[in-house]
Amino acid sequence: MTHPPRRALLQNLLALAACAALPGAALAAEAAPVQSAGKPAPVQVAFIEALSGPFANTGESVWRNLLMASERVNARGGAQIELRRYDNKGQVDESLAALRAAIDHGARVVLQGNSSAVAAALVDAINKHNRREPERQVLFLNYSAIDPALTNERCSPWHFRFDAHADMRMAALMQVIKEDKDLKRIYLIGQDYSFGQAVLREARRQLEKERPDVQIVGDELHPVGRVKDFAPYAAKIKNSGAQAVLTGNWGNDLTLLVKAVREAGFDGRFYTFYGNALGAPAAIGEAGIGKVFAVADWMPNVPAPESAAFYKAFRERFPKPEDDYVHLRQQLLIEALAQAIDAASKRPGGPTAANIAASLENAKVQLAGRSGHMRAQDHQFQQNLVVGVMDKQGAPGVPFDVEGSGYGFRIVRDIPASEAEMPTTCAMQRPWQP
Repeated sequence: MTHPPRRALLQNLLALAACAALPGAALAAEAAPVQSAGKPAPVQVAFIEALSGPFANTGESVWRNLLMASERVNARGGAQIELRRYDNKGQVDESLAALRAAIDHGARVVLQGNSSAVAAALVDAINKHNRREPERQVLFLNYSAIDPALTNERCSPWHFRFDAHADMRMAALMQVIKEDKDLKRIYLIGQDYSFGQAVLREARRQLEKERPDVQIVGDELHPVGRVKDFAPYAAKIKNSGAQAVLTGNWGNDLTLLVKAVREAGFDGRFYTFYGNALGAPAAIGEAGIGKVFAVADWMPNVPAPESAAFYKAFRERFPKPEDDYVHLRQQLLIEALAQAIDAASKRPGGPTAANIAASLENAKVQLAGRSGHMRAQDHQFQQNLVVGVMDKQGAPGVPFDVEGSGYGFRIVRDIPASEAEMPTTCAMQRPWQP
């Protein structure tokens, strides 16, 4: 991997010191390139995410992926990305303060994803800002906020989503649930906000359609990021007679949940959106083999040499076991952004937010043997989805484990983008079109 030169890092650290007192901002020097002769001026990109508090590990996992991807793009020439980080502490008001600070610092692209509530607030704020200040318009690239409304009734010309939304992920999981013929009783549990509510709503709808014989024996929402002891929830799950748990929980809310349920003696299956990392496999341990399923756009054990090479490169860049959470979609996001910046640079006015957005609508990118494209209609990225099941490292199909746990995920479904795609209700008005 190519790393920033020492001189560039020194200059960036000096810039960091000068900005340290700015409100709402934790500016990172690592991916801020220094412009050199023959290279275009970098486009400032603001990363707004929880970098402290209960979900800090999720924010840092995203940062590592964006950092590696930006290093790769900047090293090869062409579009240059100046990536800066802002800590929103997982809160909507802090996110809006960070957005204002980022725009004042010169950001023209905003990245966020680890909360659909935050994403919705950012979409609304950016829509208003771009109308009021057309000379300082910004673009919002979303890598993980998967409330379906964001590319349906709340779609925006300034918002692009690079993760499959909750209904798409649920449909992928349902392909496996449909084949679980022994399943008769399932417990639904999720986080009590827009995304968690959407997951359980869609779970009910798809179960009724695909598995009407399965009884829902629990349907429960809990506060986001505030439950420290999931034992009462685990007891209810155990006593319900459920044979499986379905959850969209992420971060510590997932890790603490599965740990409590395991300790309660539950030996059924977990159907999850994010059970493949951030401590969950280690928390579940041996009991999860063959019983914990997760859906994603990519996993390290996707059977392809290009995929394995990419994963090894990431682990060389970030060798600590706790840093082992790779999001290929975030790498593809940076590739798509660089492609759009290059295309926008050739338009009148150069790489403005509007020109980048117009170019990004047609983005087609590939990396590590995977590919994806942006659907212009609603700005929903289309890509393959995979479902994996937990197994021991070294078992057939599991050359790589997760976070040094000794457990990895074997791919049991690789769903083409054409099958994962879903219709949209988006009716978008583009201000850059006459």
